[in-house]
Amino acid sequence: MIAKIVVFIFGSIVGSFLNVCIHRMPKSESVVWPRSHCPKCQKRIPGYDNIPFLSFIFLGGRCRFCHEKISLRYPLVELLTALLTLALFVRFGLSYYFFIYLVMVWGLMIATFIDIPHRIIPDEISIGGMIVGFIMVSVMGFKLHPLSFNFSPLLGSLAGIFVGGGIIYLTGVIFDLIYFKLLRRPAINGETESMGGGDVKLLAMIGAFLGWQQALLTFFIAPFFGLVVGVFNILTKKDHTIPYGPFLSLAALLSLFWSDKIIALIFPAR
Repeated sequence: MIAKIVVFIFGSIVGSFLNVCIHRMPKSESVVWPRSHCPKCQKRIPGYDNIPFLSFIFLGGRCRFCHEKISLRYPLVELLTALLTLALFVRFGLSYYFFIYLVMVWGLMIATFIDIPHRIIPDEISIGGMIVGFIMVSVMGFKLHPLSFNFSPLLGSLAGIFVGGGIIYLTGVIFDLIYFKLLRRPAINGETESMGGGDVKLLAMIGAFLGWQQALLTFFIAPFFGLVVGVFNILTKKDHTIPYGPFLSLAALLSLFWSDKIIALIFPAR
């Protein structure tokens, strides 16, 4: 029980740092310097006002100095990061898999909460995460007793990158060809590409961590979530575009934790 509490607290602290990344990366600002400050009045936030969850509650959701409202995104990201970190710990224990998937989940958190308001996914997260994932998974191929190397993890990660990025890229190309070229439909909000490059790189990153099978599963699950939000957007906002990164991230989490059960549900044993 104590270990779970420690992991939860650790996850919430990391979530606080992820908030810094989410706020600064779209503006190409350093995530290290300067120290945390109020985006409105620029006053530096003291340590006692930077405690995950608690500071938001004690301050009534407002800056201590200028009394500007603090976005609910801050405690939400801290809570989700803490819960997901704890979920990984419960599932994988303090194993190498725990640390591998921890990096992926943190990257997905940043990508999701940047993509929602800005409709972009930074390359530092997608491409950087892809490289880190490939390296971390490949390391599992080293056998110290006796000293040897198993290429299966490396090849699995590499296949995940190409299958994950490739299938979503080809899907976008085929859709654009049919919709814009053959059917001669007008551009959607001035765009003639249905799938952004950030989404392609994000699924490639997911494939680097999870392998090609779960990358495929992620690809097929994500549209179900996107469809619901897409229809809601069309009916309420007349907006035909949606940020797709959050749905890929959610689908990747479902694939990570429940891929076996999902596959068994789709293809029940006879």
